[in-house]
Amino acid sequence: MANPSQEMGVFERVIERGSFASAAPDVGLSPSAVSKLITRLEQRLGVRLITRTTRRLALTAEGETYLRRSREILSAIDAAESEIASARVSPRGRLRVLAPPVLAVELLAPALPAFLARHPRITFDFLVTNRAVDLIGENVDVALRTGDLKDSTLVARKLIDLTRVICASPQYLARYGRPHTPSDLARHSCLTISHIPESGIWRFRVNDEVVPVSVRGPVSADSADVLVRLAIEGVGIVCLGEIAVASAIRKGLLQPLLQESHEPEGYPLWAVMPPGRQRALKVKTFLDFLTDHFGPAPWRIDATIGRRPDRS
Repeated sequence: MANPSQEMGVFERVIERGSFASAAPDVGLSPSAVSKLITRLEQRLGVRLITRTTRRLALTAEGETYLRRSREILSAIDAAESEIASARVSPRGRLRVLAPPVLAVELLAPALPAFLARHPRITFDFLVTNRAVDLIGENVDVALRTGDLKDSTLVARKLIDLTRVICASPQYLARYGRPHTPSDLARHSCLTISHIPESGIWRFRVNDEVVPVSVRGPVSADSADVLVRLAIEGVGIVCLGEIAVASAIRKGLLQPLLQESHEPEGYPLWAVMPPGRQRALKVKTFLDFLTDHFGPAPWRIDATIGRRPDRS
């Protein structure tokens, strides 16, 4: 007879895999045994958790609640066991990591080989998206987020303070000229992030005062990757986070502009976790790696990228 935590684990894996047959090898049971276990669970609870059709399994409302609570409980069990065993066991297990596309591609992907070589018993499941995600509901161990944090129930570690960089392609500058002062931007095409209200206001320091400058252009988008690509193609000027543009600047595809006057307004990069996850050894190991690897900001080409030079 299955105990509740085993039932929860089998149920979670069935939903993740999408079928009894796909989940069976992961939990060491036959497909018929998995089906019978779920049926007994539903009978014991007195509700249907999964609607079965010939093509797919679908969660009922009660099933969604049970899945969410099961993940919370299983994560708490995993965290407790990892904390107890951490003194004598090397880090292992699957890490589910959430990151927006620009951070996943430009930040995590280049660093991951070194981490995997050092910790071969840890595997990754990446969730790469710009959408808002319920970390507990989606069973996320670590999420990378930038800016101010609104959910006070989460555990957060600041990795580094980032800045923004104004830049354009050599082709654009050859065609339309280089802006030498903030006011020059009025005659230029500027590309902005659509879901950030302030992205159309770029700030500069003029005579020791911060001056906001309104910009506009032919395109806005909710993806920094799209804007970087458009800037490289010569569509306009962008003001984006340093990580998003560092590679293009390093390759000469984009050139920083107005560095002496731009007020970049730093913003933090956080590693965010559901409560309790930070105690799991695999999570602690990954957090320490992120801090050590990203703290020195290896993507910065030189000391002036994204910063005003020291005028003293």
